[in-house]
Amino acid sequence: MKTIGFLSFGHWSASAHSETRSAADFLHQSIDLAVAAEELGVDGAYFRVHHFARQAGSPFPLLSAIGARTSKIEIGTGVIDMRYENPMYMAEDAGAADLISGGRLQLGVSRGSPEQVIDGWRYFGYGPAEGQTAADMARQRTEVFLKLLDGEGFAQPNPRPMFANPPGLLRLEPYSEGLRDRIWWGSSSNATAVWAAELGMNLQSSTLKDDETGEPLHVQQRKQIEAYREAWKEAGHEREPRVSVSRSIFALTSDLDRAYFGRDRDSRDQVGMIDETTRAIFGRSYAAEPDELVRELKADEAIQAADTLLLTIPNQLGVEYNAHVLESILTHVAPELGWR
Repeated sequence: MKTIGFLSFGHWSASAHSETRSAADFLHQSIDLAVAAEELGVDGAYFRVHHFARQAGSPFPLLSAIGARTSKIEIGTGVIDMRYENPMYMAEDAGAADLISGGRLQLGVSRGSPEQVIDGWRYFGYGPAEGQTAADMARQRTEVFLKLLDGEGFAQPNPRPMFANPPGLLRLEPYSEGLRDRIWWGSSSNATAVWAAELGMNLQSSTLKDDETGEPLHVQQRKQIEAYREAWKEAGHEREPRVSVSRSIFALTSDLDRAYFGRDRDSRDQVGMIDETTRAIFGRSYAAEPDELVRELKADEAIQAADTLLLTIPNQLGVEYNAHVLESILTHVAPELGWR
């Protein structure tokens, strides 16, 4: 059995070929797709966060709106770039969104990927301390965020407050019990996967990873997952961790499917440089008739190792078509693989 969700990058474009032509279109369609996905039996609705781009930016209004319109589906991110975040304000926003959804938030956070502008976090008023890198800053802010989600008081109360305070030091409000266990780290390397395990975060491994061995992506991810779980065990955490991988998977069941994605039948992993020093491997897409798709997915070692699969969707093709994409996987593929 697997938890199956969708992951939207939230693109919009004024192109005549796009069904999502504005930010308003993206936001309303995302809510509608989450509602439709819940009705189909999809387990999660996740959204990528990019700044300075025609994509999802601030995630919490959207997550809250979906939480108010749905009742069962998990709601999450993959990922929030912590270089841009104030952990204090983020803890308040996350607490509110989680309470609105009834405890269904699954927040993926990370260092983030190369952005649309150079050092975009500087425009938000942030920068690494002397001797730190931007990645160090992201991890440090994540540690602060996790500490805040523990819910322990840390702020000295005013002796003459406007409203009566509970005894002791004060914490940020609103506080949502249990959210700390539903934070995920988006890891592109084995080392940060181990670090995430030590801090008690779940693991998100996407379709892009540092190319550390030259092996196919799914093999490198499987080894990353094994290293993460071993580190989790050594850290002595009491609960079982969750691990997700993201894939572009399309069951070709109609002429429209074949027109859109038939060219991806022979897709392969690709290798490229995401910055001046980092060689990364990018995952292939899967597109085939359902019986062939089942055979191909059985050979993906990372999918087999993970408990959660996030299906990246072409959100600009509209709600109806994306609901069809998800339904095709749930109907024709997931039962054959034992995921349902």
